[in-house]
Amino acid sequence: SKNGIRIILQTTLSSNMSDYQKIIPVANQILKKYELCDNCLGRLFSKQLHLSSNKLLGKKLGKNTNSVQKCYVCKNLFDNLNHFLKLMLDASSNYSFSSFSVGAMIKPSIIDRDDYIRSKYKLKGIDSVKTDISKELRKLFSRKTKKTIDLLDPDVTFTINLKDESCQIRSKSIFLSGRYIKPLRGISQKQKSCENCFGKGCRTCHFHGISEFDSIEGIISQFLFKKFGGSTAKFTWIGGEDKSSLVLGTGRPFFVKIKNPLKRNSKLTFVTFDFLKITNLKIVPESPKNPLKFKSSIELKISTEGKIDSKNLKKLKDLRKHPLVVYEKSGKRSEKKIFSVKYKKNSSNAFTLFIIAEGGFPVKRFVNSDDVSPGISQILNTSCICQQFDFLDIQV
Repeated sequence: SKNGIRIILQTTLSSNMSDYQKIIPVANQILKKYELCDNCLGRLFSKQLHLSSNKLLGKKLGKNTNSVQKCYVCKNLFDNLNHFLKLMLDASSNYSFSSFSVGAMIKPSIIDRDDYIRSKYKLKGIDSVKTDISKELRKLFSRKTKKTIDLLDPDVTFTINLKDESCQIRSKSIFLSGRYIKPLRGISQKQKSCENCFGKGCRTCHFHGISEFDSIEGIISQFLFKKFGGSTAKFTWIGGEDKSSLVLGTGRPFFVKIKNPLKRNSKLTFVTFDFLKITNLKIVPESPKNPLKFKSSIELKISTEGKIDSKNLKKLKDLRKHPLVVYEKSGKRSEKKIFSVKYKKNSSNAFTLFIIAEGGFPVKRFVNSDDVSPGISQILNTSCICQQFDFLDIQV
């Protein structure tokens, strides 16, 4: 309460009476030349006296002066903070959050006058008028909403522009992980970016960065936007597949970052669409910073130009012994392991191959031996084509 603060002020001043007596001449000297509001006057000396209320100290220091018509520094901005509090309450009405922070933008002329006073009277180590306005707004909002002030990692951040009397709110991104099962062919994994903004977010795509929702990325994004709100969804995929491939078993893991969400919690876990299932969907602290290691169980349908030699087929078992060397167009060289190999001959020109391979395995290039050594075509000594490949499971 204010009475409690006054008692603390009196007690603190009594214990720091010598310091208080020292600042009175300086305060009087300033007040002879400049009219200052209680907040701005108290701010100049509160840290020196280890006080938390600038306003009450300012009142005590300026008690023999007439009421201030216009504060030299802030032009009475502190008298208008309730107006900006209302802007904050209106801006945050659709957001769910528990912690917040506030930043302020003020006219350069106010900062210049504040700097001038502090420099002229050699007042060091004190808060600027901009810092104090932000601090007061935080106090007002916290008292009104019972939300927690967090300067380091708040759920939402307010930016109050006192120049044009506007308020912007930005919420901290949330991260989710899950798996998707794709039991039908013909669905792309990734969604094309909005043609107008190339994925940055604009009015045309409602700031989502994508304008259609007909891929796995699009379907999941649309669902999450309905659940949490937010602007854009940024995915981290654990591997990928063709449009014509199935993803079965426990599904393919993924992570997604939702920017500027309205909500921070929601019931999730399992979601089913007509041609897609999402499982194990949950909120996580963050997306992985480094690529995750994983294994893929893959079924490949392969056709051959020449007749299949059964002796050559047996050579496929040797793929487990040595890593495959993969060459990229950039000149980069990498190695991928195959942990398990099984095959089934279907006809003289077709067979099915079952492998468990290291994540990021280039399936089609492996079949036609395109900068992958040794490849299937190379081992069988005949041109091979991957007609279809499906992911039976993915293990992280």
